[in-house]
Amino acid sequence: MLAPPFPAAAIAAARDAAKLHLRISGAAEDALLERHAATALALCEAFTGQALIVRTWEAVLPALAKWQRLGGAPVAAINSVEGLPAEGAGFALPAGSYAIDIDAASEGWVRVTSPSAAGRVRVGYAAGLAAEWSGLPAPLAQGVVLLAAHLFEARASGGAPPAAVAALWRPWRRLRLETARRSA
Repeated sequence: MLAPPFPAAAIAAARDAAKLHLRISGAAEDALLERHAATALALCEAFTGQALIVRTWEAVLPALAKWQRLGGAPVAAINSVEGLPAEGAGFALPAGSYAIDIDAASEGWVRVTSPSAAGRVRVGYAAGLAAEWSGLPAPLAQGVVLLAAHLFEARASGGAPPAAVAALWRPWRRLRLETARRSA
């Protein structure tokens, strides 16, 4: 599943934090630093298995009676469940024809008890650790800044990123060792 794009404000805030770290004044390097900041944010999400900034996600799942986990986490809200037939437009599923849940680990779950004509469902939900850059836990934000700064400084020579980046992010890492199963 592809993550939705980061809000421009979050990328700009990460860029500004990297500029401060690098002691860069002026806007000549802003576009390049924004790309590095966006890359660092995406790599942090991939490493930790968590969405950093709350944004709207969408999942298309088979219309099954068993519980299915949503891909983005931590889930803040499940906003919609829409039926998708094999052909034609999507339709609103009656509230009694599906169940949703957000568990204690902030994982989102969906199951369809009466799919009607739906072979699949489209689930709209919000997931992320913080509403904006300033709300991120300090170790995650610092790791993003260090990685963005490294990408900027090593753009010509390459080289491995600082080990401190992984050390800062590791406590936030969510690992899934097996396929999650939920009973009905």
